[in-house]
Amino acid sequence: MTIQPLISHFESYLHFEESEKLLFEDRVIQRQIRRRQSILQEGFPCKHYTFVVEGCFRMFAVDQKGTEHNIQFAAENDWIADIGSFHSDRPSQLFIEAVEPSLILQIEKQDLYYLYTHIPKLDRIFKVIIEDKYVELQNRVLQNISSTAQNRYVAFLEQYPNLALRLPNTQIASYLGITPEFLSKIRKEIAS
Repeated sequence: MTIQPLISHFESYLHFEESEKLLFEDRVIQRQIRRRQSILQEGFPCKHYTFVVEGCFRMFAVDQKGTEHNIQFAAENDWIADIGSFHSDRPSQLFIEAVEPSLILQIEKQDLYYLYTHIPKLDRIFKVIIEDKYVELQNRVLQNISSTAQNRYVAFLEQYPNLALRLPNTQIASYLGITPEFLSKIRKEIAS
């Protein structure tokens, strides 16, 4: 199992001792995920924090009409989880699905709490990670209520600079709350 990308990610915040790094080996699950394979389905509790080593995921909800609404993307060196469901053990209202074939590392709740106890700095690191995700969410809500579609697209490009060419227009449009046709129009306007 390759946990080095996860260790490197954590060490971008704080240094870990070798003894601390060894604690991850029995507490982290490595999985290969196929394109369009779900790691969370609506109606089931979120059991893992998922770190993306390779590939890309989307978190989305499906409304009563069957329309998908993308909430978040996560690619290499990023996290994805329904945090509310994870902490409450309640059924999720969301799906998490691979957009590409992916390699992930997952940490279950009891293992995360074990690691918090045995590596106190990890608790601080996760606090910063979750605060950063919260700021992203606040910015996204603010953009959705006060920005034009073009400004939302520019903000998407700033937040996910490597994903614009990897994601289908339909996925980006869903994230922005517009149609794929309108997204094509926005791209043409920006290009000219």
